[in-house]
Amino acid sequence: MTLPSSGAEPDGARRVRVLSYNVRSLRDDRDALVRVVRACEPDLVCVQESPRYWRPFKQAAWLAGETGTVILAGGGRVAAGPLLLGRLGVTVLEVRDRLLPKTRGLHARGFAGALVRIGDAAPFSVTSCHLSLDPDERLRQFALLPQQLRAGEHGVIAGDFNEHPDGAGWRRLARAFQDGHATAPWGGTYTSVPDNPYQRIDAVFASPGIDVLACGVPHGLPGVEPADLRAATDHLPVLAVLRVPAG
Repeated sequence: MTLPSSGAEPDGARRVRVLSYNVRSLRDDRDALVRVVRACEPDLVCVQESPRYWRPFKQAAWLAGETGTVILAGGGRVAAGPLLLGRLGVTVLEVRDRLLPKTRGLHARGFAGALVRIGDAAPFSVTSCHLSLDPDERLRQFALLPQQLRAGEHGVIAGDFNEHPDGAGWRRLARAFQDGHATAPWGGTYTSVPDNPYQRIDAVFASPGIDVLACGVPHGLPGVEPADLRAATDHLPVLAVLRVPAG
């Protein structure tokens, strides 16, 4: 199956490419990472593990500049790691970063989020998340994700969920949102680890009003080299093509 391109449709709807990628604080091969992101030609990039401690805004700006995007949300103390990037044609209507309740002794975590609009399509919420390794805290964080959308809004939730699809939190989210790869499988399934993928812990979810056209790890996509996927970071990216209805 050829991956649909992004772009406008005659009725005002919009095909949107959303990339979700855990970049491990840019500690690996940055050039390989940039090549992967550029080859995916995303409209939106939901980043996890954006650098948090050493000049975080400067490093987020570097990643945006190298990938031909701009910072839309996150990348600071409130989001606590997640970052939202987008191409120049994305209009931010509202920033919805959120610092999550913290369990003592565990890492601070947050959501990078924004209400955006592209072309004549309806506004939709986009959230990048990186959930806890602790099962109880993670389950509470899963329950907060739908709150990133307001009543009647379309929305996308993408990230590193640190859980498999049979987990309680994942199943709860999948009852309200479409699990992109389960809905329209394309490319590869497993996202961790790049040298020997064996588990799916990264995903893109979409609200029921959005059509999922394709979603998966971009193996075989022109410009995405296996060597770059192995060198870029310790996760594989998830690329989704979504059809957002007309506004």
